[in-house]
Amino acid sequence: MNSVTLDRPWHRPGRFAYARKRIPAALRPPVTVYPMPSEVTKDEDVPVRMSDGVTLRLNLFRPAGDGPFPVLMSAHPYGKDKVPTMKRGRWSLNPQFRIMNQPAPLRISDQTSWEAPDPVWWAQQGYAVINLDTRGGGHSEGRGDLLSDQEADDLAQVIAWAAEQPWSTGRVGLLGVSYLALSQYKVAALNPPALKAICPWEGFTDAYRDFFTPGGVTENGFARVWLFLTSRVARLNTNLAAERRRHPLRDAWWEALTPELSKIRVPILECTSFSDDNLHSVGSMRAFQQAGSDDRHAYAHRGPKWATFYGEEARRTQLAFFDRHLRGRDAAPLPRLRLEVRDRRDHIVEVRDEQEWPLARTDWRQLHLAAGGTLTEHQAGDGRVSFDLRRNAAAFDHRFTEDTELSGPMTLRLQVATTGASDPRLFVGVEKWSAGTPVPFNGSYGYGRDRVAQGRLRLALRELDPELSAPHQPEHTFRTLQPVHDGEQVEVLIPLSSSATLFRAGDRLRLMVAGRYLQPRNPFFGHFPTHYEPSGRGQATISWSPGHPSSLEIPVIPRGASPSPC
Repeated sequence: MNSVTLDRPWHRPGRFAYARKRIPAALRPPVTVYPMPSEVTKDEDVPVRMSDGVTLRLNLFRPAGDGPFPVLMSAHPYGKDKVPTMKRGRWSLNPQFRIMNQPAPLRISDQTSWEAPDPVWWAQQGYAVINLDTRGGGHSEGRGDLLSDQEADDLAQVIAWAAEQPWSTGRVGLLGVSYLALSQYKVAALNPPALKAICPWEGFTDAYRDFFTPGGVTENGFARVWLFLTSRVARLNTNLAAERRRHPLRDAWWEALTPELSKIRVPILECTSFSDDNLHSVGSMRAFQQAGSDDRHAYAHRGPKWATFYGEEARRTQLAFFDRHLRGRDAAPLPRLRLEVRDRRDHIVEVRDEQEWPLARTDWRQLHLAAGGTLTEHQAGDGRVSFDLRRNAAAFDHRFTEDTELSGPMTLRLQVATTGASDPRLFVGVEKWSAGTPVPFNGSYGYGRDRVAQGRLRLALRELDPELSAPHQPEHTFRTLQPVHDGEQVEVLIPLSSSATLFRAGDRLRLMVAGRYLQPRNPFFGHFPTHYEPSGRGQATISWSPGHPSSLEIPVIPRGASPSPC
């Protein structure tokens, strides 16, 4: 692969071969369903009355025997009773299994609702399991507000109720994926006495920064789908789709949706996957970094989202965590950070225990943008490259001369000017190239052709937040518009998502900058339904000079160096 200055990253080889695998998985997802055995007891629509008179309803699953049992709970608006059903001799699955590509097989019981823990499996491990319809969802009364303080208060009351039941030990934990992870943060920050541990398995922590408007750029693909579906399945007070249009900047309305992570004191096992960087990856790592829990752990992987959650290794980790904190078993504590390093989508190079994120021993290096579409470790002289914001991307390559592990976040610093675009946005991607072809990784919504890392920024929202920014992890305020004038050169920092990726000697890192999202949206071979509002038509010019570099900061992990001690 020769170094290039301009690229068209929307046209990568292998898309038709990928589509040939993805279409059958959509028609018949690789999901095996097994029926609930007779020894597990299910009580349907158990009522729990809230302090304001509204009744919430839950399904309760219990193991054989009288108990008492520790309790696992999940809470969501999607409808607890929307589970696989048998139709004409075949299992009919939730439509989400088709909308979201399932690149690897998984096995669940016929009582498992979307992204909830399998209640049969957990009951067989000796746990009582609660699947709760949140206020306004499913069979629960009232009208709900997603991500609200009211929702957190409801959950705290259900936790207290569960702790008082004769079949309960009085010790409750929370477990679930995506919204079933999001619903855990605010109630955990209330620290209800009976809540003893939480396991948010991939859950963002800042609705504006992580999902709806990352980098100040509106996401109107999956966000639009999710907002429509939640409005159909739950009775809600607030029209989130309308409210986000009324609040394009990160103001007090968005702040009210954001959990106070520092107030969480209970033990936490956070799944911080690198394979969901359009939705949960950044926020879930933030939860691990900022939660006030002394006993906190992260499970970092880049495997398929749902197959990993229901897979043997992840379940074994979840079980060890809850056995320790809900049962008081004298099990060995989990590592602070379980880190999985990959060199491609389907190959794990190493799994090891770490203590923090970013890793303390990281060798932070600057790769400077230079002439000829190269990235060099030495500052370059004067140079520039221009590209059409809608048609192509500026591209820069760096070849590694030895095996190099990049584990951590990356940050791109650019000197950039735009012409002809009234409200420019930049989209950044980092690819791994080996033997002249791009190497794919798992990404959000089951996408199997993702890049190593990505980021984006609306240039008018480039103001940095000095209080939230950390070394090597800049954060923007998203509160103040700073319009970019035609031809005006500005310096911007664009944070990229984290990864743990091994580049072999001879492999290349390719940095790309464009004015629209770098993946195609085609539902068969593209990153459907992801979509970000692009720049208008115009041109961007990236420049560099001594004293005013444009550079990519990369997190190099020294080979053979030991993790930090506890």
